[in-house]
Amino acid sequence: MKLERSNSERRGGGGRVVNDVGGLDFNAIDQSEHELTFYEKRVDAMLMVLVGNSVFRVDALRRAIESYAEQEYDGISYYDRWMKAIRDLLIEQEVLDADAIEVRISEVCDRLEKEGLEVDRAPVV
Repeated sequence: MKLERSNSERRGGGGRVVNDVGGLDFNAIDQSEHELTFYEKRVDAMLMVLVGNSVFRVDALRRAIESYAEQEYDGISYYDRWMKAIRDLLIEQEVLDADAIEVRISEVCDRLEKEGLEVDRAPVV
């Protein structure tokens, strides 16, 4: 699978691509410091391990995120964008295939549910 380099334009953005929102009329940005969640720390750590082991570069992550369509980009959180890009790049670089990823996610979800934890099985697509 090869990720297409297709920076789509943001509707009403005057020719800007979807990730270029500086100066546009959006809600106020919460600039307060906050503790990262366990999930956010894990996503960050996963990215650092993959980049540190030369699986791909941070530039590739940015390329993947910037290729999302507007609805896709706006519809998921910051760290979910990272997670989706990591998944897409692992498939693109043929480190893993989509089926192997889905099987492993299902195994982890099953284990966590058996431990009594609530699991969100909604895919990051």
